[in-house]
Amino acid sequence: MAPTMVAPCVIVDLYTSAFCEPCHLTRAVLADAARLVPAAQIVERDVVKFESQAESDGVLVTPTVIVRTADGAEVFRAQGVPTLPQVLAALAKAV
Repeated sequence: MAPTMVAPCVIVDLYTSAFCEPCHLTRAVLADAARLVPAAQIVERDVVKFESQAESDGVLVTPTVIVRTADGAEVFRAQGVPTLPQVLAALAKAV
């Protein structure tokens, strides 16, 4: 039996807040990216519920998207709504 190849994991942190219209748009962009790049793991965090994590990550506005390699190294950060091409380029860089 041939060994199974496992795609590297890419972590996408999405920091959001309640009643944030740009956050809804960002979720849609990230959902499209995740369909195209199955290795992407989207982790959404509300800045109120995860205040210490948001502070640790230097999040000042919502939405903030941080793309990290599997070992946690940050390769991309967007404050506001990123475009799908921006996210796809960041995911390619993180793999």
